[in-house]
Amino acid sequence: MAPLTKSYLGSRVESPPDLAEPVPRVARCGMEFNLADLFEKVAEAVPERTALIAGDQVRTYAQWDERANRLANALIERGIRPGDHVGIYSYNRVEWLEAMVGVFKARAVPINVNYRYLEDELTYLFANADLKAVIYEAEFGPRLANIAAGLPQLRTYLCLTDETGSDLSVPGAVAYEDVLARASGDRPGLDRSPDDLYILYTGGTTGLPKGVMWRSEDAFFGAMGGGNWGGPGIAVPEEIALSATAAPAPLVMLILPPLMHGSAQWAAFNGVFQGATIVLNPARRFDPNQVLGLCSNVGASTLTLVGDAMARPLIEAYDPQTHSLDRLSVIVSGGAILSPGVKSAFRERLPHCLVVDSFGASETGAQGAAADLTSDAAKFTMGEDTTVLSDDFTDAEPGVVGWLARRGYIPLGYYKDETKTAATFVHVDGIRWSIPGDRAIREHDGTITLLGRGSQSINSGGEKIFPEEVEGVLKTHPDVFDVLVVGVPDQRWGSVVAAVVEPRPGAEPTLEDLSRHVQERIADYKAPKRVLIVDAVVRTPAGKPDYRWARTVAEAANTSTLGSER
Repeated sequence: MAPLTKSYLGSRVESPPDLAEPVPRVARCGMEFNLADLFEKVAEAVPERTALIAGDQVRTYAQWDERANRLANALIERGIRPGDHVGIYSYNRVEWLEAMVGVFKARAVPINVNYRYLEDELTYLFANADLKAVIYEAEFGPRLANIAAGLPQLRTYLCLTDETGSDLSVPGAVAYEDVLARASGDRPGLDRSPDDLYILYTGGTTGLPKGVMWRSEDAFFGAMGGGNWGGPGIAVPEEIALSATAAPAPLVMLILPPLMHGSAQWAAFNGVFQGATIVLNPARRFDPNQVLGLCSNVGASTLTLVGDAMARPLIEAYDPQTHSLDRLSVIVSGGAILSPGVKSAFRERLPHCLVVDSFGASETGAQGAAADLTSDAAKFTMGEDTTVLSDDFTDAEPGVVGWLARRGYIPLGYYKDETKTAATFVHVDGIRWSIPGDRAIREHDGTITLLGRGSQSINSGGEKIFPEEVEGVLKTHPDVFDVLVVGVPDQRWGSVVAAVVEPRPGAEPTLEDLSRHVQERIADYKAPKRVLIVDAVVRTPAGKPDYRWARTVAEAANTSTLGSER
């Protein structure tokens, strides 16, 4: 990829460097903010504090640091070099975050892998991301074994044991714990840089995942709180130790979303850089009573979840006689906005808790928050680097719909996609803006009202689903002649997939048949939850899909619906 120009705070840096070579050290105003360095400063400040809890697995900051050193050294011994990409393919467990820090310590780049992906999706992701190594949970070994032959540059497989009892499956794979046991616990002798990369893979407009590239420093300030969530961030790296030791008692943060998604990673490291105790839920399915029990047992002070899909079952299952949530003070939703009804339920049943909707995107980082539980609108207080731009990239007037945009600490671009990078990261009068496609209105009081993504993507419980991908699969069903896929409102998930289907003559496809057909080919959460049979799918004269028509028809119809469980 040709170099991109990154503008921030009046200075300019040419980036990204050649990913096959060590990343050069570049100072920002004489200071260097590297994610691995900052983690090590926290570990030195609070070494005996509990850092990670997942089930019966517990790590102090000192233990986390030492085990991450072992992983880093093991990766280096296996040929992983600065800038190489290492996949993490696992459910939530302490090793997920442990591995992420270990990869950073090796100056390599951790790549999040969606554990719902099937073989074709995994093959695309692994090849697009140029993975050299992968750390995977044993349950996923058979999938990796089936695609390994087509990924010649992926040579290192480290297997995390789990309760499934699966063996290593992949030829040449080694057990993660065995590798750590043989490696040195000393910190690798590498000269790190604020330009070391953090890449977050997210969905694309065609359903194909794409890697958003962040400089380490920009990710720290733009997405991970800057060491002082809600404040201006630390001024020099050494202040991270003060941030970790400032509170009389550490935060206990229960993070429910899967770490394969950016919102969970950002929440976790936001806490880490304040010396918090991070609690993960290793359960494979979301059980509100189990989560409430866990929240009570660990004495969580902060709970992070994803929209109504998690919040509604939790508040409906909450029983003050059974669940002691006196220590819980903040509930944060990221990835999907809470509905007014759910906010109202939290206000009534947990009046001592502050409920916060946070907003951001993989391409912008954490942009703003809303703690107003009474408004039906998604109104957010944004940072000074966020605004609403008109179609000509000038400031939109208050009350006018425009594009939500952020400058300052933003990503470098998309990995191996110059065209998409140029479209999303736009230079205007010497300022570089990230404009990923969210529509918004700047209000007269300075707040911003979000209207949603301008594209047709469907946000179902925080998962992005793209119609074209699901349509392509549905069209391979023998009973389907044509189909359009849209999102329709759902009380729990926010939106669910609805398929407006024109069947082949004489065919009568059912919801169950079509849903099963999709689940056998791509991740199950992309399968339709509603199906409407029509005489003919409406398209424009140019043959393009008429999604407005499809959505109107789907929302008006009394359609069949599957259960809400995933």
